[in-house]
Amino acid sequence: MEALGAQFAVAPARTATALAFVLAGIALGTASGLVPGLHVNNLALLLAAAAPAVPGPPRLVGAAMLAAGVVHSFLDAVPAMALGVPDAAMAATAVPAHRLVIAGRGREAIRLSALGSGLAVAFAVPLAVPVTRAMTTAYPAVRSHLPLVLGGVVAFLVLTEASRRAVVGALAAFLGSGALGHATLDLSPTAPLSAGGMLTPLFAGLFGAPVLLEALSGSGVPEQDDPRIAVSRRAVALTAFAGTVAGAVVGYLPGVSAAVAAVLALALVPGSTDARGFVVATSGVNTANTVFALFALAALGAPRTGVMVALREADTPVNLPLLLAGAALAGVAGFVLVLGVGDRYLRVVGSVDHVRLSVAVLALLVGVSWLFAGLVGVAVFAVATLVGLVPAGFGARRVHLMGVLLGPLMAGG
Repeated sequence: MEALGAQFAVAPARTATALAFVLAGIALGTASGLVPGLHVNNLALLLAAAAPAVPGPPRLVGAAMLAAGVVHSFLDAVPAMALGVPDAAMAATAVPAHRLVIAGRGREAIRLSALGSGLAVAFAVPLAVPVTRAMTTAYPAVRSHLPLVLGGVVAFLVLTEASRRAVVGALAAFLGSGALGHATLDLSPTAPLSAGGMLTPLFAGLFGAPVLLEALSGSGVPEQDDPRIAVSRRAVALTAFAGTVAGAVVGYLPGVSAAVAAVLALALVPGSTDARGFVVATSGVNTANTVFALFALAALGAPRTGVMVALREADTPVNLPLLLAGAALAGVAGFVLVLGVGDRYLRVVGSVDHVRLSVAVLALLVGVSWLFAGLVGVAVFAVATLVGLVPAGFGARRVHLMGVLLGPLMAGG
């Protein structure tokens, strides 16, 4: 009886403490996910720097960090839709989602993104163990042929453009962004924040600023229609599964980001779903990546995402049951928050003068670039903006700007 009494006296307190840490992580992920252009890697490195000063067991600090990353992966879709300014992981889906918003289908896009991320968590957890075993076995062969695989993806995307002019624009966008990535990704500039990095100015310039510049001559965010989803449940499930499978790629392969996996997922998305399927699949990539990366850290001892790097740098133990429970709770919270916050975010953006809003967000992107990469980041942001204007000028898809990551990987950089 004493043992039973001790169990009930201690377990609730431990559970409450763990829940408090996870909820704190959820709050941090919510705040960071709603900031236009803020990359989850910056959040992760800031958390790693602050972790030693946080009172509490390291395993709970780790659970909070993972929860923040999971919730961020849900909510970073919201500014990508409302403003066209993506987190780097959401860059591939930002423009299709933004198109849905301009067409008055933003509320539907928000629900599609929430379903993509939520289903990805549901698919990823049971798939994680068998996928980990398979990738551990196949990793050496896959890694040695990675440039060939990525080259095939690039060729497919370029050659499926609608016209010769668009093909020229696609090649120019890929080569320009690839050269920019090769020249800047390894830079470590002096910046006000220690969690600096070049991904924020690069993706803010390539994918965010061009959309905002185009918005200056537009009419702003129109009134949004009803939230009814215009595709079948089967199509949503298939595209979410495609995103989950692609998320496995970035979870286990070094150097391959969620943005690259979003490109790889394109071939798996049923064509009939168009932009809607693109939103579901890439949201699934973004969230599934976090789950698979956790198993890769546990199995291979190597971090594959910024959040996993932060967990290692903070010296937090990889307690899979605790971390998975925290990730599951964060997934539920992220799903609810996207639905609750997304519609309000769209209403606020739609009620503000679009010219002033676009200028303000452009200024914010310049400020964020400076915070994380200093004056070098501001200069890179400006150059990336010029490169980011190329695809639209030729009628090509902006996805070719993913050359900023694909190019250096193909070159072995």
